[in-house]
Amino acid sequence: MSDRDRRTVIAEAALDVVAERGTRGLTHRAVDLRAGLSVGSTSFYFRTRKDLLRAAVSRLAVRAREDFDEQTATTQPLDAGEAARGMAVLLDRMLGTRRRDTLARYALVVEVSDDDELRGALARCAFSVPLAVELLTTLGVSNSPAVGADLVAFAEGLVFDRIAGNGTLVAPPPGSAASVDRLARAVETFLRGVMTTAA
Repeated sequence: MSDRDRRTVIAEAALDVVAERGTRGLTHRAVDLRAGLSVGSTSFYFRTRKDLLRAAVSRLAVRAREDFDEQTATTQPLDAGEAARGMAVLLDRMLGTRRRDTLARYALVVEVSDDDELRGALARCAFSVPLAVELLTTLGVSNSPAVGADLVAFAEGLVFDRIAGNGTLVAPPPGSAASVDRLARAVETFLRGVMTTAA
């Protein structure tokens, strides 16, 4: 296994540990055990706790970008409905197949709250304001920089509601067509609202 592959394995194991046990459970030894590596491997590659946290946050960003690229490679939004559907698929993955990543991200929020570098990286690792602005511009929203930030905040809220809010009680299960439909309806309502305001 190359050094790069081993670093990825360690970062993935760190995310597993944080999602399952919270940041209190994140130790070099716990990551070694989770990754199936010999004791000391994690500390060899990531000497400090901050180094390990930085690796975990970076890995979250890579996974989010890969997911986004995979989705956008097959779809090109032409209108608000199609754009909303594409976003809904990504949001649903954050609740289902990428739930571990979402839980780890939320667990890390408090841990990095006093660290400007990591807090900023964590804030940007799941949603991108520049990409939101690009989407809105494609849809004809001219004041998109401010609205792009609003769209990201709206998407963050949808995910949080389904992970920890009222949505946990009433929403369809992630991965179902009903789940994607409900998310798409909410996103489309937002998009059509800002498109009307901008018109």
